[in-house]
Amino acid sequence: MRILHLLASPFWSGPAENVALLALAQREAGHEVTVAVDRLRTEVSAEEPAVPRFEALGLLDEGGLELSVKSSPWRVWRDLRRLKARSVDVVHAHFTHDHLVARWGRPRGAVLIRSVHAPRSLRNSLPGADAYTVPSSSVITRLVGRRVRVLPPLVDPMFRPVEDREALRRELGLTGSPLIGMVSTFQPSRRHALGVDAFARLRQGHAGARLVLVGDGELVEPVRQQVRALGLEEAVTFAGYQKGETFVRWLRALDEVWVLGLGNDWSARAAAQARACGVRVVAVGEGNLPSLADVLVEEPTPEAVVKASESETRALVAHPSNEKIAAEVLALYEQARAER
Repeated sequence: MRILHLLASPFWSGPAENVALLALAQREAGHEVTVAVDRLRTEVSAEEPAVPRFEALGLLDEGGLELSVKSSPWRVWRDLRRLKARSVDVVHAHFTHDHLVARWGRPRGAVLIRSVHAPRSLRNSLPGADAYTVPSSSVITRLVGRRVRVLPPLVDPMFRPVEDREALRRELGLTGSPLIGMVSTFQPSRRHALGVDAFARLRQGHAGARLVLVGDGELVEPVRQQVRALGLEEAVTFAGYQKGETFVRWLRALDEVWVLGLGNDWSARAAAQARACGVRVVAVGEGNLPSLADVLVEEPTPEAVVKASESETRALVAHPSNEKIAAEVLALYEQARAER
């Protein structure tokens, strides 16, 4: 099959990595796959740009689509014309802007797949498609009567357990036990303030515990102030934004990851990555987290987070491989093509 993914974002964040891994697995299965991204917004200093990443993977689409929410109406019209002229079997749209372009620019004979990456996208105005993917089974009930499948997070093979965790911790300058981390952008939905409050409570019974906060964002300074106010400066490490293999190293060093909220991708990729590294996951019951957490937090309170962290629960179910996930999505494509 000739597959074109539409991802109207210039950033290597949110669903971008999952889309890339899905496209790679589809290509490994013998299909012709490219990914079109936002080519208008080239100044993305606040976040890592997507174009170099997709280009390095050999996935970047060069079909002339601008695919940007900042495009002028006539440039959107140009995208519609260019998409309609493409010769592809599947158009897989991922963001709202992609859905719009795909709705009016679908190439003749191509099936249209729409991915819903967060429940807020499920509106009455959701454009029609031949099939849908959703980030968790809890969302399926909101698409009754439509062909739909869960698209769980795919995990890069570099996420795997470290052979010598203590040596890695020495290299990173980390001490303390248990070593707990939060690995996400500092934004309200991720509940870093809750994590710090819970950690302060946890330290009352585990004096040697350390909290490692990996990421950046608008709430870094308020969280720093909270840490200082609680007298936790010596026990909390702000690691900043990390990417690639460096991010994997920080993740591998941890005993446990707290995922206390999700952003714009409800597939809960960070939890799957942590599990792949042999790191225990404590999480709230949002999105796809119930299928990935070792233990769920009963409610978003410091007491509940500490209770979950001190539990000895450990999940035994293995996360599906990238190949299996890609095969299931390809089967969805085939069903949609057969029933057109």
